[in-house]
Amino acid sequence: MRSTRTPAVPRHGRRTHIFLAATGLVAALALTATACGGSSEDTAGDKPGATTSQAARDKVEIPAGLADKLKEHGIDVDDWAAGGWKDWDKATWLSEAKDFVNPVIEGLWKPERMQSAKEADKTVSTQDAAADQDVSDPEPVPVEATAEKTPYHRNAAPVGKIFFDSPEGPMVCSGTVVTDVNHPGKSNLVWTAGHCVHAGGSGGWYRNIVFVPAYNDLGKSEAQLADAPASEIAPYGNWWADWASTSNGWIEGGSETGGAGAAYDYAVLHVKPESGSKSLEETTGALDVDFSAPSASEVSTMGAWGYPAAPPYNGLKMFKCLDRPGRFSLSAGLPTMYRIGCTMTGGSSGGGWFRVVDGETRLVSNTSIGPTDNTWLAGPQLGQDAETLYETMSKTYGGQ
Repeated sequence: MRSTRTPAVPRHGRRTHIFLAATGLVAALALTATACGGSSEDTAGDKPGATTSQAARDKVEIPAGLADKLKEHGIDVDDWAAGGWKDWDKATWLSEAKDFVNPVIEGLWKPERMQSAKEADKTVSTQDAAADQDVSDPEPVPVEATAEKTPYHRNAAPVGKIFFDSPEGPMVCSGTVVTDVNHPGKSNLVWTAGHCVHAGGSGGWYRNIVFVPAYNDLGKSEAQLADAPASEIAPYGNWWADWASTSNGWIEGGSETGGAGAAYDYAVLHVKPESGSKSLEETTGALDVDFSAPSASEVSTMGAWGYPAAPPYNGLKMFKCLDRPGRFSLSAGLPTMYRIGCTMTGGSSGGGWFRVVDGETRLVSNTSIGPTDNTWLAGPQLGQDAETLYETMSKTYGGQ
């Protein structure tokens, strides 16, 4: 199992077909969110992190269990809490699947810090992208990404931004709230890309991982956000990952350009609110994950959602692309990926890909890699390995 990155694309084509497909997907997303969640006004009284004092913002909370885990790895807990988490030395950069730790640092992700975060990008070169033309379908026509309707909490509440710290500083990806098979109606699971939680073969787990559903609810500009209330920036608050799982393939073989890990570039987060008691699904709604891994030829339309952050985008608004998927293969020895035309850039990494089955919207992939000229996106097929990862997360951490 593994992870990769986020890319981009430009343009049009098949306008009538894409418009109709987009309408169906958006409607399903909105119905899912409204039925299970409600508006930011509806949840304001139980909104995590909406009113936090300065003292609380400066507080570092490391629960006893996590403190013990840090100690097991030879890490000074007091030093970590005082800023030692910024040390990315190989000796302290935890890598193995069992090593994930993400203690809550309240108030770390202030609005200005969120806006400073850079895209987590996995761009493949033209040479790499053409690695296995015997399996890959012809390169798709670029499809211009379109902005999602605002407010996001009414149109795509389960979609949000993922913020995390890396050796390069604050970074961003995208993610989607998904249902929990063992805890129906009470899910705290978020689907994203493996490279949004782990550096792959060259490093370890990223830190201070937070999910913000419906980020920048009204799609405001940077200038407008300067005076925006917390209820608009993070309408459902900040949700910290208390566990993350990605594939062994990504942990062992992921690289700065995705590498062999791209075909396994997926991850699942279990999150909890900074405050409040409702589950994430009760707050925003959630989408089922489709692990049937349908062939590209079986699917007429897939839609990718996310927050592209690399130019010409700035990461403040949610966008989407809809296209008929094709096959994309990095090599004959790796699983075939899906590919669609799309102009979204880095930052949309990890964002969900959806298809409609029997009138229901289901997550079928996530953004992983794309070319340097930002003309298409590729995402992994979610089959048995991905389902096993998901079910293990659900059984082990879902009830926490």
